[in-house]
Amino acid sequence: MAPAGKPAAGESPAGESPVKKTPAAKRAPAKKAPAKQAPARKAPAKKAASSKRAALGKKAAVPGKKSAAPVRKAPTAKKATIAPKKATAGVKGAAPAKTVVHPPGDESRTALVRRARRINRELAEVYPYAHPELDFANPFQLVVATVLSAQTTDLRVNQTTPALFARYPAPEDLAAANPEEVEEILRPCGFFRAKTKSVIGLSKALVEDFGGEVPGRLEDLVKLPGVGRKTAFVVLGNAFGRPGITVDTHFQRLVRRWRWTGETDPDKIEAAVGALFPKSDWTDLSHHVIWHGRRICHARKPACGACPIAPLCPAYGEGETDPEKAKKLLKYEKGGFPGQRLNPPQAYLDAGGKPAPPLGAG
Repeated sequence: MAPAGKPAAGESPAGESPVKKTPAAKRAPAKKAPAKQAPARKAPAKKAASSKRAALGKKAAVPGKKSAAPVRKAPTAKKATIAPKKATAGVKGAAPAKTVVHPPGDESRTALVRRARRINRELAEVYPYAHPELDFANPFQLVVATVLSAQTTDLRVNQTTPALFARYPAPEDLAAANPEEVEEILRPCGFFRAKTKSVIGLSKALVEDFGGEVPGRLEDLVKLPGVGRKTAFVVLGNAFGRPGITVDTHFQRLVRRWRWTGETDPDKIEAAVGALFPKSDWTDLSHHVIWHGRRICHARKPACGACPIAPLCPAYGEGETDPEKAKKLLKYEKGGFPGQRLNPPQAYLDAGGKPAPPLGAG
């Protein structure tokens, strides 16, 4: 044994064997090695990520392959509505120049007034011969014809009234008429019993309250049986020359389609549209809008490709936009067909319009 106080051979002064020191010395560098290799592990991760992005980029560039970014963004470029600058040019066969129509959802009041008045000016150029499409020779015939036009066409009324006015030319005659005989004459107009009651009733009111004369005031006209504001304004504007807006089905449909107003009640539509125009324009405005609704801007198949106000219309594209196909949708004189009146004004005939055939002529 070694003497006390001296370390045995192979022992350290601290009493630790050299065998334990050697692994400790070797483990020290082993702990440092992973620290040096840590960046080496991250470097491949970055390279792998970049290589994946590069691969995705290559896939997106391959034609025919679906890529989320290009495929989803493609439809967004078609949000703007495109309309021809002049649809009349398209109808003639020339390729229409294109312009973007900005949806007027947020247009200012001033912009709305300007657009509405420009539409009316454009329509005035297209329909300079616009007129009431009911045949009449005096205010009495006009008020009776307008009452009969409810829920039927002006053409059918015009084909029916010649026989009515030939037999009952004045309010006194119709007021004393046999209802059954009047019903037989008015049968082609539809709702002939109710209409017979109205025209006989208004004739009696004219005789009893107004001396057989049609009054020229709104408040008097609306008191007559079967006469509302629409009928009253037709009579005032076309028989007495007093401005009024005729809010019929065509007028209601178009002013909403053009976003002049969102109202649906006829009286509110009348007030909203009337505020956009000077009062002197109201009667002609009514004719222009109604004529356009009957000839081009139809309810189900509007002829957008033949529309002269397409650049001003936020609803462009709801109908046929191809000029040649749209041209085939035009009606009356625009399509070469007879109009609504049997006896239209000369200006209408000069513009190429044709008179309607009488009842039973086919």
